[in-house]
Amino acid sequence: MASIESFEEESNPVYDADYDPRSGFCRRSSIYRSLHRLGPRHRIPADLALDAATFVLSLFPSPGIADDKPAFIDSVTGRCLTFSHVRCSALSLAAALHHGLGLRRGDVVLVLSPNSVLYPAIILGVLAAGAVITTANPLNTAAEVARQARDSGAVFAIVAPEEAHKAAAADIPILLTTRSPDSDGPLSAEELMEDGDPMAAPHPETAQSDVAAVLYSSGTTGPSKGVVLTHGNLIAITAMVRWVAEASVPARDSVDVYLGFVPMSHIYGLAFFALGLPAAGATTVVMPRFELGAAMAAVAAHGVTNIPAVPPVVSAIARYSGSGSGYDMSGLRRVGTGAAALGAAAGREFRRKFPWVELREGYGLTESGGAATFAVAAKAGAVGRLLPGMEAKVVGPAAEELGPGMRGELWLRGPTVMKGYLGNEEATAEALVGDGWLRTGDLVYVDQDGYLYVVDRLKELIKHNGYQVAPAELEALLLTHTHIVDAAVVPLEDEETGQVPMAYVVKSPQSGLTTDGVIQFIASQVAPYKKIRKVAFIESIPRSAAGKILRKQLVAQNQQAITSKL
Repeated sequence: MASIESFEEESNPVYDADYDPRSGFCRRSSIYRSLHRLGPRHRIPADLALDAATFVLSLFPSPGIADDKPAFIDSVTGRCLTFSHVRCSALSLAAALHHGLGLRRGDVVLVLSPNSVLYPAIILGVLAAGAVITTANPLNTAAEVARQARDSGAVFAIVAPEEAHKAAAADIPILLTTRSPDSDGPLSAEELMEDGDPMAAPHPETAQSDVAAVLYSSGTTGPSKGVVLTHGNLIAITAMVRWVAEASVPARDSVDVYLGFVPMSHIYGLAFFALGLPAAGATTVVMPRFELGAAMAAVAAHGVTNIPAVPPVVSAIARYSGSGSGYDMSGLRRVGTGAAALGAAAGREFRRKFPWVELREGYGLTESGGAATFAVAAKAGAVGRLLPGMEAKVVGPAAEELGPGMRGELWLRGPTVMKGYLGNEEATAEALVGDGWLRTGDLVYVDQDGYLYVVDRLKELIKHNGYQVAPAELEALLLTHTHIVDAAVVPLEDEETGQVPMAYVVKSPQSGLTTDGVIQFIASQVAPYKKIRKVAFIESIPRSAAGKILRKQLVAQNQQAITSKL
């Protein structure tokens, strides 16, 4: 493993006289380039006749080490899969899917399951067979699962037993993930892994340019769209996560153990736990879902050093009372957070309670393969610097390209950026412009040191009397209130001003907080046009599996309430 210092030695590539090595900004092209580059150990392979599964499996520890080293540990049962077991399982499944069930190159397989130690082997097995994966969130309804199956063109599904009733509506053949207690029950991927022949795995001649995955965005501002990622995208993502993982190891002989509760059905969990971390030789303790007490117990029991998380989890850990709990948290070294903005108050509270733990923010989208930025060294409020191989532009409302410190829409370009949206040429043309640039829809700025700051979603900005109000800014302020547990800000239509900010607030138990108290709390800290004009108290803020606020649900809820009154 390499140290952070050795990775820093690979930084600051030289371009030309117009390039600023401090910020990464080129004045001539108006492009920000990464301040890091991948060294020979982590470089993305140039072989175009390569699939993601072969690449990931080729990076597993050598056979002697792989036979004993845990790749995945079940946090509930303690079941352990070594790297050799995962490799054999993936290839055996690929052989059975191809020879026994007739799965062919380009066929789409729907995977519907909570996290499990078998999930990564299922993903790698499907990819090794030359098929395309589409992962469904187990929280989805039967109708949503059926819609995803139809939209993606899935011909087959691998489903957790408890989710089988949802997949039935898709009217496609189903393979369970685990063996049925009934000896005459349905066939399972687990049985195929155990009984199959890894030497019979097919060689479908998959290329990096071939489609590998169709992943569905969380749809926070509209219907979910199928994001098409190629094998080349997944290979690049694997290389990035492997670089991140090994950049985080303080010494060559250190052992890194990760806690995996971020859903593997989401690009964040998929990139880390099914691809990048196994390729880095790291051990992951797998949780089917996040539960605070169980997570802290797992940290103590398994010597967890790293937790990839989302903002609500960081907030929950920050409120967790470590003293007197009986759980030893001293081995925890790092908590990463992404998928949504982390409030400043939550960050401060976390650092106060766990001062020995590094808290790092990152940024990515499903459309960028989950990759974009990473913080080798954390900087308050920033989501890190561009990952190796990534480029960015900050574009203003008049299509002007902006330099450091100026706010505009973030455009990204790099090897992880999607091929497009499945069957939606209009949306693809809107998102991918020019020479491979992805318009993210996020309002950002980059500082003089090359750190990226996300202000808000452009489509979620509230337009009040010609001014733009960022909901994330008001949400961060609300979360500094001692009696506010969670909050979301959405636009409320107003005839005179266009829109006004409305806050949905989750207050702490037994709190006497009032609507006026919330309004005055914000009014004392912001410009008049940013004032919150209406407050609704709510039991919980609706969020996606990645922790993003589902504002459209709150807007719809408010519109329904107004309609009911009328």
